[in-house]
Amino acid sequence: MPTISELFVYPIKSCAGIALREARLFATGLEYDRCWMVTDAAGAMLTQRAYPRMALIKVELGEQDLVIRAPGMSDLRTPLDAAQLDAPRAVQTEVWGDAAYGLDTGEASAAWFSSFLGVPARLLRFNPERERIVDPDYTERVGGATTHFADGFPLLVIGQASLDDLNRRLNSKGAPSIPIDRFRPNVVLEGLDAYEEDYVETLSVEGGGEGEGVQLQLVKLCARCPMPTIDQAKGAPDPAWPHEPTDTMSTYRANPQRGGAITFGNNALVASGAGAWLRVGQVVEAELGFGDFQ
Repeated sequence: MPTISELFVYPIKSCAGIALREARLFATGLEYDRCWMVTDAAGAMLTQRAYPRMALIKVELGEQDLVIRAPGMSDLRTPLDAAQLDAPRAVQTEVWGDAAYGLDTGEASAAWFSSFLGVPARLLRFNPERERIVDPDYTERVGGATTHFADGFPLLVIGQASLDDLNRRLNSKGAPSIPIDRFRPNVVLEGLDAYEEDYVETLSVEGGGEGEGVQLQLVKLCARCPMPTIDQAKGAPDPAWPHEPTDTMSTYRANPQRGGAITFGNNALVASGAGAWLRVGQVVEAELGFGDFQ
């Protein structure tokens, strides 16, 4: 049976993630995942696609604050609880054309991010009084879904065997292996065959918490942008292999049913079990479906 081998949250969109042994699950995804987002002065999102140095911004979940660190910068703190922000300004923004709603965390965080990135920047906290609706074309089976500042879905699931296969392909051409953080998953599964997650329709986890178990619906293969080429430890592509792993994936992961997009990983919705905990080592039951490849 497959098991959960790794769990990650990315509190600030496009900044470094945190590996966890356990994480609480909500309908919007793992707790604190993509609850913050960096924007320009006009409220448009900033990501590693244009600012790869964002990978060097690391975060820690304190008892009451999100602690933010980066090379050459003093620590920055902002409340985990949006209600603790001091008279925040409400901001309507967008994530890939979808309306999203934030609260400006203030001048201190704006100055910090502006200094590190070298452009005027603000830090938004997702407004808990608003909702961001997931594309209804993919949510009929669960009766609708919401998320925060994630690209489009509450969770991203990847099988470890898929990364292992990609690394073998990279090594065969002399390129170095890459870690899973290049793909920014929330849930990594051990025990699936390579790319078997492409065909998983439902993941069930028993004993995720009080009451019912967790059921995740996998609904859309994840089309990859150039971000996997960015070394997350250095905040820049490998100068010797600047277009990897995209070049290698383009030879076998281009999906004709997605307009030729390179896919890696599968996006998921929370069908049941919101409020439960996911833990590394939990056994997962995977239900496959081959009738409608995404």
